[in-house]
Amino acid sequence: MSSDTLNLPWVAPGTPLPSPQHAWPAGSDAPGLLAAGADLSVSTLINAYSHGIFPWFSRGQPILWWCPDPRMVLHVANFKLSRSLKKTLQHFIKSSACEIRIDSDFEQVIHSCAHAPRCGQNGTWIVPEMIQAYSQLHQAGFAHSIETWINGQLVGGLYCVAFGRAVFGESMFTKATDASKIALCALVAFCKKNDVRSIDCQQNTSHLASLGAAEVKRHDFLEHIKIAQTHSSPHWQFELSLWDSILHTEP
Repeated sequence: MSSDTLNLPWVAPGTPLPSPQHAWPAGSDAPGLLAAGADLSVSTLINAYSHGIFPWFSRGQPILWWCPDPRMVLHVANFKLSRSLKKTLQHFIKSSACEIRIDSDFEQVIHSCAHAPRCGQNGTWIVPEMIQAYSQLHQAGFAHSIETWINGQLVGGLYCVAFGRAVFGESMFTKATDASKIALCALVAFCKKNDVRSIDCQQNTSHLASLGAAEVKRHDFLEHIKIAQTHSSPHWQFELSLWDSILHTEP
């Protein structure tokens, strides 16, 4: 289906976004594209994410809103920890120079994600407006950074959005081998211990699939986050005991 036959709603700031069911379908020029416009205020982002909608656009474009079908989701129970990554993680945990922190430097994490090189991509979608918006969302308590520190230096990490027990992964970066993967392991461990059953990954990539993520129907995803948001939010703090949830599995 060509985009010529589809209308893209323009949403004025302060106006609710369309229902996810109106997103462009498979076969169109931009599957999952829902609307343009609106704003990146905290209230708009909260409303968007609570309905499975997220902003994604490049410099020079208007704000574009997406809700793809199917949706890439990592069910934490299906997380695949390879033997090599497990050995790296065990070494990391044993070293007194290594630690995981949560929300100790959100600003540095999102700026590092914005400047991280991406294979096949020229530039970044984490434009200055997005950095400002998610920093404000973090200050409001709805965005979090999972950080890998070695010798007092931030060497990798990721940030996510969370409402109750609904967690939406956003972006990651690394300045040392496997540092971003270690941060993801930490997030999975945190989620397992706090009854967060899945992490939204938005788009399908081979890397995410290798870690156990899989596509689910948008309807099922929306039903899940609707229920997950009704639960109380976990305390976003990392403890060493959390590692047991992914390092020691039932035989």
